[in-house]
Amino acid sequence: MAAPVKPEPVKPESADDQPTIRVHLWLETKEGMFFGMGRAHLLAKVHEHGSLKKAADELSMSYRAAWGKIKKTEEVMGEKLIFRSGNKRDGYQLTDFGKSVLAKFTLWFNTVEELAFKKAAEIFPWPVKPFE
Repeated sequence: MAAPVKPEPVKPESADDQPTIRVHLWLETKEGMFFGMGRAHLLAKVHEHGSLKKAADELSMSYRAAWGKIKKTEEVMGEKLIFRSGNKRDGYQLTDFGKSVLAKFTLWFNTVEELAFKKAAEIFPWPVKPFE
């Protein structure tokens, strides 16, 4: 039996030409995805702006789409992620549960992405770079 052929290393001309390692992670049920990086970004923007509308605008989505995503995730998880802070004009804040979900998902994602980069650097015969 012949030995496997080892590919020739790709020699990028600059670091910008190196392949970037990315991963896509999400949580789903049989009904579909209920939490991923998009929801994490949405929660982070709500936390940053104190407003679901501003968060949705910054992420180029409608308020209705953002609200629907939050509600679907809350329904699956059985906990509130955001709450209205004060009157209607005061906007929204993350609940303690929402903050916890955001922190834990971000930790999990970053850990997996770092491991994926390290393994790719070991396995591939060409240089790779992590996503920044």
